[in-house]
Amino acid sequence: MLNRRQAVQAAFTGAVAALRPGPLSAQAAVPAEIWVNPAVGADANSGAKASPLRTLAEAARRVNRGTGEGAVTIVLTEGIHAIGETTLLRPERRTFTRADRLTIRAEVLPDDPDWHTGRMPTLIHTMPLPKTWNGRPDPLGGAADGMMIETSHATIQGLKFLGLPVVETPKPGLIQRLYAISRLRRDLEDLEIAQCVFLGDDLTNPNHVTIIANGNGVNVHHCSFRGLKISVVYWTGGSSGHAMKNCFCDGVYGSGVWTAGIKDDFDFRGNVFANGNYAWTYQGGASALADAGGRGGRRADAPTNAPRELIHYKVIDSYFANNRRIAGSGTGARLDYQDIEPSFLEMVGTKVTAEPVAIERDQTKRHYLHPIAGSEAAKVGAGLFLKPLA
Repeated sequence: MLNRRQAVQAAFTGAVAALRPGPLSAQAAVPAEIWVNPAVGADANSGAKASPLRTLAEAARRVNRGTGEGAVTIVLTEGIHAIGETTLLRPERRTFTRADRLTIRAEVLPDDPDWHTGRMPTLIHTMPLPKTWNGRPDPLGGAADGMMIETSHATIQGLKFLGLPVVETPKPGLIQRLYAISRLRRDLEDLEIAQCVFLGDDLTNPNHVTIIANGNGVNVHHCSFRGLKISVVYWTGGSSGHAMKNCFCDGVYGSGVWTAGIKDDFDFRGNVFANGNYAWTYQGGASALADAGGRGGRRADAPTNAPRELIHYKVIDSYFANNRRIAGSGTGARLDYQDIEPSFLEMVGTKVTAEPVAIERDQTKRHYLHPIAGSEAAKVGAGLFLKPLA
């Protein structure tokens, strides 16, 4: 039997061990909420609101190692979250469902009455840039993943994503790139990304592709994309159940949306694409598969010309303004597209105009970086708010 001193020491040792990351077999059930606060948190904490973690990566490790059932929500407080390593979400011992989801969200969301843009958790990517692309040698210079969502039934909501502070093309032929949110497995489904802001600058913090996802059911809605190269890539040919709704793309210098041979049930509506390069990039499913199996850039045997038969999509209640071209076709990171006719797009209640869209620049206003209130573009309803602004 233990004496009193030994019992106290054993209890203390056990409590410390419970807070410290341990092997998979040693982990207990994951709590329903895990809090992350970069200002006051510590990765040895419990993860409760009163004892938050410091990094999102550690929250992901807790989820991956944990047991239990039901929904799990990782809550990020306002502040600057330095993303120094890929946030890999790959739970080993639990399964999420459409009702009981894995959610990564802001503490305060845009429709909350006390929200303003300064309260959005800001994710700035600071990780080293590997010379590989998802584990493969990369002749283009390397790529980093911000979040890797390797589970079905996940939601990301209310966060602001900045790019990676590198020079994207330091030498001819190189394209060093960031993928802010990735999903590589083709057997996954149900990824929701809502009310997020994705910002980039080609000089200081390039954001190459903000969302690139394989599998089915990628639902991107009420998001804002500005100053980056490519907004969303729906990457699996023949996949279904995708949506892009009420999103605002401004000054995207690559492509507003990229579809890789996905099915024609793509629900594209209520979007404003303005002041950019291509509104839509079309890539065939076979070409996309070859691209994904290559080394991060275009394979020599991957087709580059536009496919003879294009899948048709409906563009519903949207607004395309001041884009250089509506549609292009191509493959790979280099954006060496060819212009194609947008006849594969059926415009339903959609306006196409050469007039630019004016943006709200007053940072104190709720619709900062949205189309100017009262403008034709603003009436479409694209932006961060699920409920219309008064």
